[in-house]
Amino acid sequence: MDISIVIPLFNEDESLPELAAWIERVMAANRYSYEVIMVDDGSNDNSWQVIEDLSKKNDCIRGIKFQRNYGKSAALNEGFKAAQGDVVITMDADMQDSPDEIPELRKMIIEDGFDMVSGWKKKRYDNALTKNLPSKLFNSTASRVSKIKLHDFNCGLKAYKNKLVKSIEVYGEMHRYIPLLAKWAGFRKIGEKVVEHRARKYGTTKFGWNRFVNGFLDLFSIMFMGKFGKKPMHIFGLWGSIVFFAGFCTWIYLFVEKIFFDRFSMTERPLFYIGLISIVVGTQLFLAGFLGEMIARNASDRNFYLIEKKIGIEG
Repeated sequence: MDISIVIPLFNEDESLPELAAWIERVMAANRYSYEVIMVDDGSNDNSWQVIEDLSKKNDCIRGIKFQRNYGKSAALNEGFKAAQGDVVITMDADMQDSPDEIPELRKMIIEDGFDMVSGWKKKRYDNALTKNLPSKLFNSTASRVSKIKLHDFNCGLKAYKNKLVKSIEVYGEMHRYIPLLAKWAGFRKIGEKVVEHRARKYGTTKFGWNRFVNGFLDLFSIMFMGKFGKKPMHIFGLWGSIVFFAGFCTWIYLFVEKIFFDRFSMTERPLFYIGLISIVVGTQLFLAGFLGEMIARNASDRNFYLIEKKIGIEG
């Protein structure tokens, strides 16, 4: 199969028929073998009924329906598991991403050898104050911290090698950082393409300031997990040892002064309590690293979601 198109969606029943028809035209014009995997993230409108109707008309359309809303990352993760195409394309269901971009994105993966290509909505039609400005700040920070030169980490329109999407796990709100997840997995040829951003035609935006704040928190989380997720002892054990050693040295100093000079009682000096706290905190950090190491080595799959129905997907 040439292409798998994964579309996470939540309450987008109005846009789905037009989007499906547009994708079908692009696929037919380029003679691609394809599948469209629509992942309904617990919608409370008629989105699933629309997906069922579309699948009856076009057997290339598949569907996954969550029992409740889990978020975009969960929807992408399940879509990635089901994807069979050599190239996997992700796009939003709100008609702001153009399916006409798909052939060029596929070319950059197949012919130019990129592991992943991220869309860049250089010209946007969103509200400048509530969405564009926070987005620029977020993308600038993410690019500097991750050292991946992309202008738009959160663009829904992306292309991947199938091997890449099978090698990463997207959970929580980590869909914003798929380029970083790809880098941690060893896929370093990450490209960017300027793509068309269309004004929203149906529905309302799901963006809020809480997502902007959560984006920065997730950035710190994923940077920490990328470096220490498999080896928590390397950070907790290191700092635990340093703090414990500082506290131990403080006590040795106080003990020597007490025994050999007998100038004061050890417990009368604030330094005694600083040393005591350092030893306790150092021990706790070391134990946290040890427990983290045990959990990391024995953790079960964190991505488990209640799926109500599937269309055209095995398992």
